[in-house]
Amino acid sequence: MTQTKILLSEAEIPEAWYNIQADLPNPVPPPLHPGTRQPIAPEDLALIFPMELIKQEASTEKWIPIPDEIREIYRLWRPTPLVRALRLEKALDTPARIYFKNESYSPAGSHKLNTAAPQAYYNKRAGVKRLATETGAGQWGSALSIACRFFGLECTVYMVKVSFQQKPYRRSLMQIFGGEVIPSPSDRTDSGRAALAANPDSPGSLGLAISEAVEDAAKHADTNYALGSVLNHVLLHQTVIGLETRAQLAKAGEQADIAIGCCGGGSNFSGFAFPFVEQIIKGEAAPRLIAVEPTACPTLTRGKLAYDFGDVAGLTPLLYMYTLGKDFMPPGIHAGGLRYHGDAPLLCQAIKNGYIHPVAYGQKRVFESAVLFAQTEGIVPAPESAHAVACAIDEAIACREAGEGKTIVFCLSGHGYLDLAAYDNYLAGELQDYPLPEAELQQALAGLPQV
Repeated sequence: MTQTKILLSEAEIPEAWYNIQADLPNPVPPPLHPGTRQPIAPEDLALIFPMELIKQEASTEKWIPIPDEIREIYRLWRPTPLVRALRLEKALDTPARIYFKNESYSPAGSHKLNTAAPQAYYNKRAGVKRLATETGAGQWGSALSIACRFFGLECTVYMVKVSFQQKPYRRSLMQIFGGEVIPSPSDRTDSGRAALAANPDSPGSLGLAISEAVEDAAKHADTNYALGSVLNHVLLHQTVIGLETRAQLAKAGEQADIAIGCCGGGSNFSGFAFPFVEQIIKGEAAPRLIAVEPTACPTLTRGKLAYDFGDVAGLTPLLYMYTLGKDFMPPGIHAGGLRYHGDAPLLCQAIKNGYIHPVAYGQKRVFESAVLFAQTEGIVPAPESAHAVACAIDEAIACREAGEGKTIVFCLSGHGYLDLAAYDNYLAGELQDYPLPEAELQQALAGLPQV
């Protein structure tokens, strides 16, 4: 009988996070101070981050030990199962073997708690009382809200306004977990008020919500900022996904040929993929790694590799990344977590090196694939995660047409049970694809800072 779930015991939860900075042959260009445009110093970050996270941000140690207190929190949902999608394989009539790493098991319903818990922990140890953050679709805001509750911190979440309106139950979940949720742009910050003055009907963006959260943290001595993607320490914490996946594939006697994840800022994809990148760098057998983004926000497939601000107001350090420009305002697609103008610098370096291959999908194809996955595997994927589902299905169909029995593994980064309004729109035929017009792309890129 074919094994459908490959499980690890609680004792097999990784004891250390994998730091890809130790293995990259060419280090990422350093973040630059937004004022001086010189490489940023640790003390420049101390206004909004605790020192332990600043150290992780710059570390070149290959393995960063996971504190016992965090492994104890991880035991609430980790290790997550690696599942063989036999019913999906049958529906596709493919000789490919399809596995998915199910990160929807966490209390927040997504992978985001893998880093929210450590961030809350290190801030608590530093004497911080409150964390301010942004969220797109709500998965990160939900994760940080419950993580703050675990460690006795207050949490303020600036939620992109279009998602605040589209996803009311994500807002409810954050509030249940104790988070304060504010639609962005808001009148609570200078950057929010400026955006509203320019466009009272602004749908908001992750870059703008970041500006509000950073400003909030910088103006309050008891408050720090927490980010759910992009930064090195965030990707570091997420490597528990890929480390477990490698162990589970080995337990199943499998060698992945293709590994796939959705990509917005890069946290779930990098956490899933970087342990496989380690194998590529070492010259070992490794899968082809595919990062899937929306055609409406094609950062990796059509963006420019350059220094850019991580937020709209220009409060954050300049990061060397594939970007569409900080002023890019993506359309209100339902995969709100993939509507960010840039990507994690470490991920961008791995793409530049040829380790990872980005592709872009329209949302109608994504939701079509999501429904097939739900009907065969019994799980409704988050709209973001459904991008990985769509690519996995296409790769499995390609295997069928070529008569190849490859092993495909993808990261199901979260469930979509609080995104059913998006599915309602799809089922009603109301979803539209938004391929980014070239003129709009060039206009956004024209505003990149001169470095």
